Amino acid sequence: MKQVLTGTTVLEYAQYLAGPFCGAVLAEMGANVIKIEPPGGAGDRLTNGPFAPNGEGLMFLMSARNKKGITLNLEKPRGKELFKELVRKSDVLVENVSLQAKKQLGFTYEELCQCNPGIILTEVSGFGTDGSDSDRLGFDISAQAESGIMAITGFPDGPGTRCAIGFIDMSTALYAAFGTAMALLHKARTGEGQRVQAALMDTALACMGFQGTLAEYELMHQERPRMGNEGYHAFADCFMASDGPIIIAAPNDTTWKRMARLIGHPELRDDPRFANNEARWTNRAAAYPIIREWASQRGRSEIVELLGKNGVPCGPVNTVAEAYNNPYIQARDLLARLPLEGVGMVPHPRVPVRMSKTPGRIECAAPKAGQDNERVYGELLGLSVRQLKELRLEGVI
Repeated sequence: MKQVLTGTTVLEYAQYLAGPFCGAVLAEMGANVIKIEPPGGAGDRLTNGPFAPNGEGLMFLMSARNKKGITLNLEKPRGKELFKELVRKSDVLVENVSLQAKKQLGFTYEELCQCNPGIILTEVSGFGTDGSDSDRLGFDISAQAESGIMAITGFPDGPGTRCAIGFIDMSTALYAAFGTAMALLHKARTGEGQRVQAALMDTALACMGFQGTLAEYELMHQERPRMGNEGYHAFADCFMASDGPIIIAAPNDTTWKRMARLIGHPELRDDPRFANNEARWTNRAAAYPIIREWASQRGRSEIVELLGKNGVPCGPVNTVAEAYNNPYIQARDLLARLPLEGVGMVPHPRVPVRMSKTPGRIECAAPKAGQDNERVYGELLGLSVRQLKELRLEGVI
């Protein structure tokens, strides 16, 4: 079955997670993604954990799958020439290089347009390329910190806490992939390329803003406190069932009344202390002991069966092992398995977008550094085996 981005050539010059994950999304949807690394391989191949038994970085393997791998030394004049030739043959360049490095290497957007006026440049950065902090490097954890996310995450008696999963990196990558897809649609209609920017700090502030926190501060000068697992302005928390922790939430009046009936406390439905979300949040200290006692007498599966399947949001707080062994993964076919030399089959998460006519596919494992040099340089640029040998000897590829 043909994929939606089949026939689209994407160059990727990016490391770590946000830029490479953007490329992985495009590759899974059919794009021919060519990953460019310096000779010997990029620094994040063997330095970013967790690591497989053979020492390879698992995060690198996840984001480099489905891609062709070539090496290119952009600091050498001939390397820069080859890079520009690749740009001429491509539709998209995904990169997360610092602004200063781009100027030194010679591939600012204006310079790339001289090579290919229709190029789509997808820039993934920490703070954008045109703001007051455009010269700063950014990482997921710094974006969580500076955006205020960490200030409202954690328990009241502790410091601000980061989310251990790089959700800002991954969300930025998804925004970058979305922007790239929109740019490709515009190009198909008009023939025009354009510049697509996705910044970690922009994403983090969007995550905060869409929760209403920034508007809440501007309008009422109110800052949300850290509340652990409690919900803001609605009933929600983590309770201990007889066999482990579980989240239970009642985000609106209908759900609250339904929950009260299901747990055998119908009197809670008409109690004025719990008449609406604001009242329930204000008087949560009176409600929690009731739910806490009820949950402690039941197992998590029993609670999910009773509440979850009757319209009350809830779910066990799973360990990594419990999440991995969740039957949901198999039922939804969320993991593909690809071979890793000396290790065996490695599970890879699919991009969580389902398309009925043009589904994504995971077809090949992450390439070795320079694995596809002959194929890409030969097919795309017409270089001979002899020329490639000379480029290797010169340290260009």
